[in-house]
This record gives sequence, structure tokens and C-alpha cells, in this order.
Amino acid sequence: MELPGFVELKRNLKKDMSSFPAVTAAVIGDCATQHFSAALAGWGYTVGIRYDIFDSDYDQIDAQTMDPSSELYSHAPQNVIIVNCTQRLYEDFCAFPPERRAEFADTKAAAIESVWKRICDSVRTRIIQLDFPEWDDRVFGDYASRTPESFIYQLRRLNGLISDRAKEYKNLFISDICGIQSRIGEQALRDDKMYCVGKLPFRTDALPLIAKHITDIILAASGRFKKCAVLDLDNTLWGGVIGDDGMDGIQIGELGTGHAFTEFQRWLKELKNRGIILCVCSKNNDSTAREPFLNHPDMVLRLEDISVFVANWQDKATNILSIRDTLNIGLDSMVFIDDNPFEREAVRSLVPGITVPDLPESPEDYVSFLRGEDLFGTASFSSEDRARTDQYRAEAERVGLRSRCADYGEYLRSLEMVAEAKPFDSFSFPRISQLTQRSNQFNLRTVRYSEQDIADLAADPGCITLYFKLRDRFGDHGLISVVVMKKRGKELFVDTWLMSCRVLKRGMEEFIVNKMISVAREAGFGRVIGEYVPTAKNSMVADIYPRLGFTPAGDNLYSADTASFTPNQTYITEEK
Repeated sequence: MELPGFVELKRNLKKDMSSFPAVTAAVIGDCATQHFSAALAGWGYTVGIRYDIFDSDYDQIDAQTMDPSSELYSHAPQNVIIVNCTQRLYEDFCAFPPERRAEFADTKAAAIESVWKRICDSVRTRIIQLDFPEWDDRVFGDYASRTPESFIYQLRRLNGLISDRAKEYKNLFISDICGIQSRIGEQALRDDKMYCVGKLPFRTDALPLIAKHITDIILAASGRFKKCAVLDLDNTLWGGVIGDDGMDGIQIGELGTGHAFTEFQRWLKELKNRGIILCVCSKNNDSTAREPFLNHPDMVLRLEDISVFVANWQDKATNILSIRDTLNIGLDSMVFIDDNPFEREAVRSLVPGITVPDLPESPEDYVSFLRGEDLFGTASFSSEDRARTDQYRAEAERVGLRSRCADYGEYLRSLEMVAEAKPFDSFSFPRISQLTQRSNQFNLRTVRYSEQDIADLAADPGCITLYFKLRDRFGDHGLISVVVMKKRGKELFVDTWLMSCRVLKRGMEEFIVNKMISVAREAGFGRVIGEYVPTAKNSMVADIYPRLGFTPAGDNLYSADTASFTPNQTYITEEK
């Protein structure tokens, strides 16, 4: 994707963004950040959000975070972005006592962490910390990487310490400016003249890329991210055409152009290991398309890495829609990867919402190009992500079973479903937080929670928390639903109810409502109050409360009496 320039981003600030959802942010730094904030706000227009940014004055990090009545805290931002620059870091290093230079990174890391603590103690927010792009003063030459007395040694250690300490803050994210510099080069990132004149650390040409990366973090943490890569085969996963060239004729392996396709498959395999769903969509005979996955010795990807495999002679747009229906995910969370410009354009025009990157002509450039596109960023990672491929492959088997059953009730009974309902526990905090961040369609109030927020809710005596797991004879879905009910006198208010769409219409929603009511009744509450807050994506649950036995109570509120409630029919049994 070709990024707009800084001037274009500034022009965006004059465009009408009143219909876009608002995102509040505060930018604080030890350098001048006005151009940075302008680029961020302008980038918001390109992705359909309206930034409301408080941009602090120069070098006001301590002043803004130490004063409880500061503009930072008054702004109550959803995101606090901290810009520490390498130029200022070098000034501090030079002022540090020479005999204590080996302690510099630890001292600086402690100071940065103290800022995080002050913010966390004062306002509930997401913190995005920029790391330090590398810069070597060459005082020690190449010996610098061996001695703690050098600046570059301490800078690299500091970046490592920031990453290590960030793991203790569940609502903190690192924006990898050092990684951006490794791609575009030091001279393309730094602006020494503008720093001398106005304390501006970055070239304006680099600001759109930085703004994109920060916005990607915010969007991923808010549930907008890519979940699935749909892959062509011929000349995409291997060189040549399997139907014409045969197994011996396709290019893959360590020789010649084959190495490029092998590298591409390795990268895709790592995406799969991280939790990205891999699917195949190919114009091919099914048995011919599967043969390399089964028998070619140089294939990195195997059939067990593919969640849904579609190879036939239908158009790819139709097949992609079928894949979407099988996975039950949004088109805007899917990426279609194909070497053929005609197929890309056809899918782009016929499947609105899907992302279709324009692969370079040379397969040697596939991986570097897609890395640069940065399409698969995430704001969280849990152990369940590693099992996602198996979960969706099992889902494809369930779809096949459904087509063979005489009626839907027979299908549900044949699944032999067992559910588990438990209060939040520390082991599940990461997955629960991840679900609140990722769930958009089956999400009644669309409240997002960090891991720390989840821990606070679990410890709050004013809350009843539940998470739900589901398994059937095909496999384990894992943790698929979250409920938070807050005590209000004799009533329980459903603050959060969300569920993974991959278990929709199997009786799980009925099971969960039955459990809500029984838990409320056993705890002595006479009424459960639910609320539906409409968003652009959650219309599927607009009628969920009245459909499952609640009575409308006005203003999108719904009420259920725990004593008279009639349980919903479900084919799911509870594991005790």
C-alpha cells in the first residue's frame, strides 16, 4: 500500500469526520510532537476514525503525569502515546556520570516505568510507548557492541528492558519505531536539522508510517484486525501450475526460484502458529491441488495447516464467500493473496470489505512486501491462538455433518456438546481480555477490557463473572463466551455478554442465558437486566434478549424475573 504523504494527512484534518467513531488520545513526549499528532489525526481519516487528541507541550511528560489536575488526565484519553526520542536520550547519556555509564539503561528504564505507573494509577487507558530507534555515535566504533560504556550498547539494552517491563502492564503496547527504521533506514527516519531547530525528532516523510503503526495498535486492541489469509496455489505457494507441470515440475525447495516459495510458506506457517487462519481457494481439481500438500517433500505447509481447503472451477469470489460462511467471520478480517492481477481485481470488486494486496511480480519479493504491508498485527496473544487452525478445521467437518442430517435438531444432538461455566480465573485472563477486544458481532454492549481490567472485575465483590467453554465430538472450541453481571440492589445488570460467532446457533446462547438466570437466582437476585447497545457490526444480536425470554423495558433494556423464567431448550449439557 502506498502511504499518503504528510501534507495529504494535514489536508485530511479539514475534511468532515463527524460521522466517524471518536478515539480519544493524548500525546506526551520529551521532544516536540505537534507534527506527530497532526499526522496521527490525519491518518485517522484514512481508516475511518476521528481522533480527539490532546497534544502536550514540549518536554512535559513529568508535569502532565505527576499533576492529578493536568490536561492529560482531564482529557480522560482512551490512549496515551509516549514519544521518547533517541536524540534526547543521547543528551541524557552524555550528561550521565562516565563512571556509571553501565547503569544508564537501568536508570532510564526505571524512569520510563515510573511514568507508566503514574498513568495507570490516575486514569484507565491504553498506553503506547515508542521504543528508541538505534543511533550509534561511533565513539567506540565497532567495539561499541562489546562495552557497556558505549551509547549504542545502553540504547539496545534499554529497548530490551522496556520490552521486558512492558509485559507486566496488560494495557501497555510498544510501537516498534526501531523496526520501522530497520526497514526505511536511519536517514529516512531522523531529521537532525529539524531537531536542532525545533526539537522535532522524525522526518515528516516518515510520520505517515509511524501514524499507521500506532493506529494499527489501537484498531487491533479495539477488535479491528485480520484473522484469515485466503491463499491461491499456482505461482503463489509454488512456482508453476500443478495441473500442467505435475509434482516434479512445480518450483519449490532450496534451488532457484523454488527457494522464494519455500520462504513464503515458512512465513505463512509462522502466521498460522500465531493464530492466523490459513485457507486455500484455487481453481483446480481438488485431488490435484491437494497432492503437493500430501506428497511433495519440500512443502512446508501441509493439509493440517489449512483450515478450509476449496479447490474447484467456480469463480474465486463465490468460493471466498463460502469460506467466510464456513468460518463465520467478517469479510473485513480476511486477506486474499493471489499472484494473478485479474483474480485480485475480480475478488476486490465482488467481495466488498476483503483486503487484497497487490503482490509484486517477483516471488522473491512476496515476503518482504507482505511484511511491509503489516496486515496481520495483533494486540494480544494467548495459548488458544495456537489451536485456532484445528478448531476451524473441525468446524468444516461440522458443516459437512450438518448437510447430512435430516433436521437441525438431529444435527445439534449428534454433536454431543458439553459446556463448562466458571468464574474468571487468572489463567484465563489473557483469553477473556482478547475476546472482549476481538468480538464485534455477538457483543451486546461492546465494552473492551484489558487484562488488568479483567483482573479487577474478577476481584470486585460487586460483580459476578462467568466464562464459558464448549466442546463436541469433533473437538474443543475453547473459551468462547464471557459474561459480566454487576450488582444493583436486588438486580443484576449484564454489563458484558459476548460470544465467538463460530459457535452461533448451536444452543450456546440459550445455555448461557439459562446459566445467567440460575446463577442470579441462586445468589438471591430477583431480576436480571440486559441491554443492547447497537453498533455498526452487532445487529445480529439486536433481538437476542426478547428471543430468549426477556421482556422489553424501554431504551434497549430488557428484564427477566429469575423466579418465573422458563429455561430455553438447548442440546448442550453442563460439565459439573
